[in-house]
Amino acid sequence: MTSDEVAPGGAKPAAPVGGVDRSHKGEAAPQLAFFDPAGKKVTLADFRGEPVLLNLWATWCAPCIKEMPSLNTAAGTMRGKVRVVTVSQDMQREKVEPFFAERKLDNLTAYVDPDLGLSMAYKANLPITIMLDAEGREVWRVSGAMDWAGSEAQALMNEVVI
Repeated sequence: MTSDEVAPGGAKPAAPVGGVDRSHKGEAAPQLAFFDPAGKKVTLADFRGEPVLLNLWATWCAPCIKEMPSLNTAAGTMRGKVRVVTVSQDMQREKVEPFFAERKLDNLTAYVDPDLGLSMAYKANLPITIMLDAEGREVWRVSGAMDWAGSEAQALMNEVVI
């Protein structure tokens, strides 16, 4: 579904606010730590070897909440091709796992960045989604919510599938 089509029920899918930004192509991902659901520190380098769709979001961010179901769908569809990594920018880590459980976001892992390091490094307003290639270099980014299960997003993700 393109951003011009109407979804079932008459609602238009979310289109990216700023379009696809390729001006940071080739930049290395920041080496900042965030937490996995067990509280272990991880960095984006831990995901090298596979393309990563990095989504920075928060439980209080309405556009973020709107796009989470489509990110969940994309994570299932792209499993084995692109890893979808959703990193909450909530300062209260304990809010994130219940949020995922309540919404049955079972294809996503509840990573958290309570120090907001990633959003500051990317100078990001939420939500922002950054595609990293298998070597951890940026390919493109999208500011604002998007239908990540739609054909436009699938085409973008397929740019990094080998």
